[in-house]
Amino acid sequence: MELAFERRGTGPPLVLLHDIGHHWQAWLPVLDRLAAERDVIAVDLPGFGISPPLPPGTPSTAESLADAIESFFEVLGLRAPHVAGSSLGGYVALDLASRGVVRSATALSPAGFWNRSELMYARAVLRACRASARDLSPRWAAAFVEDPLGRLLSAGVMVAHPRRISSEALLAGFQALGDASGFDETLASFAGLMPPAPPKAPVTIAWGERDRLLPRRQAIRAARWSGQRVKLLKGCGHLPMTDDPELVASVLLEGSR
Repeated sequence: MELAFERRGTGPPLVLLHDIGHHWQAWLPVLDRLAAERDVIAVDLPGFGISPPLPPGTPSTAESLADAIESFFEVLGLRAPHVAGSSLGGYVALDLASRGVVRSATALSPAGFWNRSELMYARAVLRACRASARDLSPRWAAAFVEDPLGRLLSAGVMVAHPRRISSEALLAGFQALGDASGFDETLASFAGLMPPAPPKAPVTIAWGERDRLLPRRQAIRAARWSGQRVKLLKGCGHLPMTDDPELVASVLLEGSR
């Protein structure tokens, strides 16, 4: 499947997968750090960013998104690349590791390790974020992200340090969330999302210490699934790339050795 992507750097290939409602630009804070040592490919998942949706009749689930990424590997001629993902993208990365089609997988606060009440909470928060992104006009959105309280309300659930996000990146994220054609169906599919099968490739799981969307207690279940300790990203929220780019880049480089 042909997908939109950004490619930088040289070295072993590392494919980056974003969270639900986002786009490849979520990785910009760490992209050049990674590109110094890796051939980095940041992808817009089907139905997100500017990638086309999945073919008609194909449900937008984490598993079908993983199918599309596996096909994307073939389009680019990638043979068992390293892969890393955040939230939904983290689940997709772990799913690909369970299939044995990647050399390694690194997941940041991956989806799928919640209990029922945690899932209900996460879905409610994500629906509210989506509604806000769709309801705000460009003019009001621009004013909203410049206001300290508006910035906290719009980004505080996702990151620990909203002030570290540029207004341009925050506005672009708003637009990506509001425009994502695959959002609603993918979010609905979370109701049936279970942890992937045991991995056939090395995996690294890291969790934001201050994750407010998928609280870090879910890391305990992820550790049981992976059979190893989960790395704690100190001072970071659900999307840690902005909170601490150096820390996240080091985790991704270590996981993709």
